[in-house]
This record gives sequence, C-alpha cells and structure tokens, in this order.
Amino acid sequence: MKNLVSRFFKDESGATAIEYGLIAALIAVVIIGAVTALGNGLTGTFNEVAAELGAGE
Repeated sequence: MKNLVSRFFKDESGATAIEYGLIAALIAVVIIGAVTALGNGLTGTFNEVAAELGAGE
C-alpha cells in the first residue's frame, strides 16, 4: 500500500497534461481578445466608409 501511494505522488504525467491545458486556454483567451479588438476596429472602418459613400449621394 505504501508503494502505491508513493508511486501516486511521484507520477507527474497528469501535471503535464494540466499544464498543456492551461497553456492552450491562455492562447485561446489571447486569440479571442485579438479577434474582438480587430473586429471592433473593422466595424468602425466599415462604418466610416459607408458614411462617406452615403454622403456622396
């Protein structure tokens, strides 16, 4: 029984999987933030272009 508990605490394979999961989650948050900022910028640009095109009528 002592050997089983000792092996359980020495096993780090689960920790590696958790670390990769955290890294993937962080990358996803950064991508979502960048796409949101880019989308807001593009919306503003298209609105300006639409306003200019509408003013020329």
